[in-house]
Amino acid sequence: MEFMSTAWWSALLAIILIDLVLAGDNAIVIALAARNLPQHLQKKAVIWGTVGAIAVRAVMTLGVVWLLKVPGLMLVGGIGLVWIAYKLLADNHGDEEGHGPMATTFWGAMKTIMIADALMGVDNVLGVAGAAHGAMDLVVIGLLISVPIVVFGSTMVLKLVERFPMIIKIGAAVLAFTAAKMIVNEPVLGSTFTDNPALRWGLTATVIVGVLGAGWLKERRSAGKQQAA
Repeated sequence: MEFMSTAWWSALLAIILIDLVLAGDNAIVIALAARNLPQHLQKKAVIWGTVGAIAVRAVMTLGVVWLLKVPGLMLVGGIGLVWIAYKLLADNHGDEEGHGPMATTFWGAMKTIMIADALMGVDNVLGVAGAAHGAMDLVVIGLLISVPIVVFGSTMVLKLVERFPMIIKIGAAVLAFTAAKMIVNEPVLGSTFTDNPALRWGLTATVIVGVLGAGWLKERRSAGKQQAA
């Protein structure tokens, strides 16, 4: 692809649009994972979470050809992201024992962010690499563009969560949607979902409702324990 040609600019526009969507997922994860930290640690989590997200993308971009050969990678990543979406939602109701990937410490938040970045990295890289059509300069530009999107997005979501707790549920639903999209786009599953839109959207709805429903049950149990205490 010729540098600065019409095709080059069209591909760059596509990458920017993809980054706005996919980097938004990274921003949501960082914000929800960092929301229970003290304010000075929230800023630190945003910075290092962004560094982690970009590092994961860079590594996966270099190995994108190899990643495409790994069977079931999108499926496993999607299932893992479903769990992350639930944990980010469930942590809103406290973890009395301080266990699990959502412990309210800086390193607990970073652990969750890095796991989620790794799971979503495949989806992100495939989207950008596909739009770039093998042009490495566009891939690099895509990585650079995603930095301010993640930083600004996660900071904005953090502020919104403080004012509107409902954003936590919306964020979990967005991550659940991304997880479902990864699952239905898994090549190992062949045409199971691509030839059956009803099944594809049915699974997507089931995943989103399942994550939100599990979070609601966790909230009910936590409320019951507090009343009993």
